[in-house]
Amino acid sequence: MSFSLSDEQKMIQDVARDFAMNEVLPIANEYDPERRDIPDSLRAKLAELGFFGITIPQQYGGLGLGCFEYCLVTEELARAWMSVSSIIRPMLGYQLMTEAQKQKYLPKMATGEMIFAFSMSEPGTGSDISGLSTRAERDGDDWLISGSKYWCTNADGADAILVLARTEPVDKAKPHKGISAFLVEKTRGALPDNCAGAPIPKIGYFGWKTWELAFDKTRVPHANMVSEPGRAFYLATSGLEVARAHTAARAIGLARGALEDALKYAQERIQFGKPIGEFQAIRFKLGQMATDIEAARQLMYSVCRKIDTGVRCDLEASMVKLFATEMAERVTSEAIQIHGGAGYTTHYAVERHWRDARLTKIFEGTSEIQLRVISDHLLGKPAK
Repeated sequence: MSFSLSDEQKMIQDVARDFAMNEVLPIANEYDPERRDIPDSLRAKLAELGFFGITIPQQYGGLGLGCFEYCLVTEELARAWMSVSSIIRPMLGYQLMTEAQKQKYLPKMATGEMIFAFSMSEPGTGSDISGLSTRAERDGDDWLISGSKYWCTNADGADAILVLARTEPVDKAKPHKGISAFLVEKTRGALPDNCAGAPIPKIGYFGWKTWELAFDKTRVPHANMVSEPGRAFYLATSGLEVARAHTAARAIGLARGALEDALKYAQERIQFGKPIGEFQAIRFKLGQMATDIEAARQLMYSVCRKIDTGVRCDLEASMVKLFATEMAERVTSEAIQIHGGAGYTTHYAVERHWRDARLTKIFEGTSEIQLRVISDHLLGKPAK
């Protein structure tokens, strides 16, 4: 297995890095403190570079590249603003669409004409998908969705929301079955018909809003059901390896941003007559931060190559998600420490990196969920 980047991958990385630092970072520094949404002009530039369609097959208008290239771009964008590195994520489970659905949606997905949100979690249900209570009832050629959802990021700014709802009674022996996925199309800037909602107050991940939603017989055509009826659990879990590698890339980008900012500050801040970067305590912090970031990056590269060559790596994907996100919170916290009191202000971006890094330990499965997956591989699942 080669661990070096190809010339094409280096070019992709360079393009993404230049775009992130020159186009994304200035907007992030202006918009994030004011909690403003990612501007449409930036979305248009992302589309021009093909970043929305990195993994979409070429026959549908995408670049047809792999998880490796996807994560290369993600790290660069996250270094500037994690929300922008998240908006390029394609719709979960698009590989399980029917051919007719692929023909309809993938070209628009690849160009950024359609952006998708995902609505699975509920007020009482997070990682345990089997506990979903939102229901969809058949009404002729349509389905009517009713129930409460939580943690739906970009519900207003998306063009469609992939909603998971129960279509069959709960089977106590197999509660994960009987859940279906529906693509609810909507107008960008508004919520779906017969759906009310309110943004959830949060401490980071700005650039878009995260919503609590209440569906009240929202109508969706049967043709918009994604995958087979009652099998949305498998849709939600089918892309976890890529999703967790993507989150690792986001975490690495955040940590790198914090390191680069801390390096700059350590050379500019004068105390006791010299830059604080001259003091061993600060130098050792920076050395450890850089080492941790590189260790996470190399593990991510390994996972991405396994994914792209068809090697199952659910264990390693959980490991990299766990390691990179825990690392990111630690590194960004150290960057604030190096900045001293200035790091606890919004004058510097390290506080943004830290706030966003904290979230990476929660979404795509918490650190505790990753440890459960890893330990189950090592010891087998615990007895019931």
